[in-house]
Amino acid sequence: MGRPGRNFVKARLASLRAELAADIVIVNAENSAGGSGITSKIVAELLAAGVDAITLGDHVWDQKNFESEIDGLQQVCRPANLPEQNPGLTHLIVEKQGFRLGIFTVLGRNYLTLKSSCPFKKADEKLQELSGQCDAVFVESHMEATSEKIALGWHLDGRAAAVVGTHTHVPTADGRVLPQGTAYLSDAGMCGPYASVLGRDVDAVLSTFLDGMKRRFPVATDDVRLCGCLIDVDGDSGLARSFERIEVCQPVSETA
Repeated sequence: MGRPGRNFVKARLASLRAELAADIVIVNAENSAGGSGITSKIVAELLAAGVDAITLGDHVWDQKNFESEIDGLQQVCRPANLPEQNPGLTHLIVEKQGFRLGIFTVLGRNYLTLKSSCPFKKADEKLQELSGQCDAVFVESHMEATSEKIALGWHLDGRAAAVVGTHTHVPTADGRVLPQGTAYLSDAGMCGPYASVLGRDVDAVLSTFLDGMKRRFPVATDDVRLCGCLIDVDGDSGLARSFERIEVCQPVSETA
């Protein structure tokens, strides 16, 4: 979420990755450019910091000219259920030590205005398309409604290694491995400033709630945290063995 979030990821990712023995790092970076969208320059920064795959959501086209850049970004995928005419990859395959992980995102259709097809049908299509191309599949559910996210988790249980939610910026406490072996979490939470309203300045957002007038919502700066989850995937079955939620807080000495 904005400069505070991406700077903290860049500062902490290498040590955190080593500490957790994480083989593949996936980030949703659709809010990395001033809180709305992403640029090719930011993509390069995140990849240089050790990110393996970058997913996007309903803010995919917020930054000017990004639609003309995305086709050249081979470690970035846009939501798979956008209209076919949209540029960009609809999935990624990341290989580490002979293990191939397929990655794709589907947008929800409740409360989101970006035109998209049925996320359930598209997820089925992508799993079939990726069959034989990878050893496991990670699905990002970029959705507003928790009911839609949870339903997708049950729909894909036993077929995907993980279904992890994004978009609502608030980490949830329902992370688990579903009965058939799919790791599930309704929202991974943002990497960004938590002394905020979803990463935005509290006073500005609160004022709009009180008077209804439109105004700019600057990205907040305080209480920066890196949130996400760690999933252990069995290489033979392609399903999850364990799930753990991750939250790393910025030390007080670094908040100035």
